[in-house]
Amino acid sequence: MACATLSAGPAAAHGNAFTGEGAHAPIWASQGLFAAAWLGYMWGAILRRPDPARRALFHCAMLLAGLALFGPFDDMAGSSTAWHMVQHMLLIVAVAPLAVLARPLPQWRAVVGRRIDGVWRGVQALTRRPMLCALLHAAAIWIWHAPGPYMAAVMFNGWHVLEHASFLCTGWLFWWAVLRPGTARALQATLALLFTVMHTGLLGALLTFAPVVLYAGESRELWDQQLAGLVMWIPGGAVYLLAAAWVGFRWLGSAGAVAPRHTTVWQ
Repeated sequence: MACATLSAGPAAAHGNAFTGEGAHAPIWASQGLFAAAWLGYMWGAILRRPDPARRALFHCAMLLAGLALFGPFDDMAGSSTAWHMVQHMLLIVAVAPLAVLARPLPQWRAVVGRRIDGVWRGVQALTRRPMLCALLHAAAIWIWHAPGPYMAAVMFNGWHVLEHASFLCTGWLFWWAVLRPGTARALQATLALLFTVMHTGLLGALLTFAPVVLYAGESRELWDQQLAGLVMWIPGGAVYLLAAAWVGFRWLGSAGAVAPRHTTVWQ
């Protein structure tokens, strides 16, 4: 998946004003990557036609990513912790799982050929370890929600792009590991989801009940931070719980069944 964000403002990475020579370079690069990923998929879909449902899921994921990163959410996130959290949660619990369910790799491979097969096989090997992917995703979430890194991402374009890239990349790994685990790793996937429910709920509770504003450079209203915590805690937690219930149900339903054959990353 590509990651992108809007242009920098005079005092923050959210906004539209040019802030100096080279200030927009990370933004332009991420926008170019976003466009290349989408156009590449559409070209690949001509060469290797995807299932209509998966095609729809991919375009839905890209539309949501564009809304979160290019649209009004990014402008509003520059002065509201709550809107900033909505932006983050869209990337983590909407865009990333939709991209996993869309399975766009065959279409991208149809365009780029076999040159990056080794990279994707390495990624696929990593997704066979759901808890490791959950830990990587947890590290990205907690690091970027610490006050220092969080405000660095608000103030500077490079850190802003890196923040969103880490959410999308680790989120894709995580959701790939838990939504496509295979029978043998379904229990591990369920535990990884429950672990994610707990640590994101804890972070949401910390933001909700903190007695002081932690991100004062973005918003000075305590209620705004409390609302941000609730966004992570309740809607975000509900998505993880529903996914855990679905994976767990599939695991119980497949108990005793013959394990399916191994499929490649391009299927």
